[in-house]
Amino acid sequence: MHLSVVIPVYNEEQSLPELVTELESALKGYEPYEVVFVDDGSRDQSLAVLRDLARQHAWITIIALRRNYGQTIAIQTGILHTGGEIIVLMDSDLENDPADIPRLLQKMEEGYDVVSGWRKDRWRGQWFTRRLPSVLANALISWISGVHLHDYGCTLKAYRREILAPIRLYGRMHRFIPIYAKWEGGRITEIPVHYRSRKYGRSNYGMMRIVSVLLDLVLIVFLDRYIQRPIQFFGGVGLISILGGIASFFWALYYKLTGQKSFVETPLPVFTALFISVGVILLLIGVLAELLIRVYYESTGRPPAQVRERISSDDKLISVE
Repeated sequence: MHLSVVIPVYNEEQSLPELVTELESALKGYEPYEVVFVDDGSRDQSLAVLRDLARQHAWITIIALRRNYGQTIAIQTGILHTGGEIIVLMDSDLENDPADIPRLLQKMEEGYDVVSGWRKDRWRGQWFTRRLPSVLANALISWISGVHLHDYGCTLKAYRREILAPIRLYGRMHRFIPIYAKWEGGRITEIPVHYRSRKYGRSNYGMMRIVSVLLDLVLIVFLDRYIQRPIQFFGGVGLISILGGIASFFWALYYKLTGQKSFVETPLPVFTALFISVGVILLLIGVLAELLIRVYYESTGRPPAQVRERISSDDKLISVE
């Protein structure tokens, strides 16, 4: 199996027949391939429509989840049930154009491990209400992560299995898969793809997605910079807090010795106790986090670094890129 396409589905009964027709046309010449639809607890007739389509097309596989777990978990489940060397992710609402898949694969032949879609013409005519916030959000994510993409929200992306397989997705982290791929040493690029307005139904996204993205971004920053040295994060903040407590103590002592205020007339002693206590707790959390990281690597057998290539001569290591 060379190619696997993973498509999460939630209440898209009207879109599915048209999507399958477009997929069959777009993937001619890439046989054998498979398309894995993951029904994420749809409340409409999506699962029944998928069953009917699977009877007509042998390349369709259906994974039906017991309830609605969210897009990230649906994508992760679909990935685990694929066998292709290249895995393409896309949405089921017809906003992604299956005709763009061959273009992603052609770009991947240039040596890239991840090819991301960029919906360049999205939000045309809605600059202030939609396009500007999207541009700012993607610029912020790119700046923080070091992976410069114009459209993190576009699901249409192609991955090599060896890059995607070690990644485990939780929460709502699917939009940040390219960042995970970077951690695995993946080569990442981006190409413009077609964007089509939703044809059926309504979007499942709301304004709360902005809050979700910001919170996920905080986690990404921590995982990117401190996952192998959490004591540097918790310990650093803890030491700053302890220093603040010590400063509060000497400030209160200064007031006392100069006769300006007694200890009970200022909140500084309370701040001293609070800052020092919080600092000590953060230091202990950092130590525990260090122990957990060691348990994680030793129990899973996962190496802390991914080797891209080993070149040897006479059993002697020459270089590792």
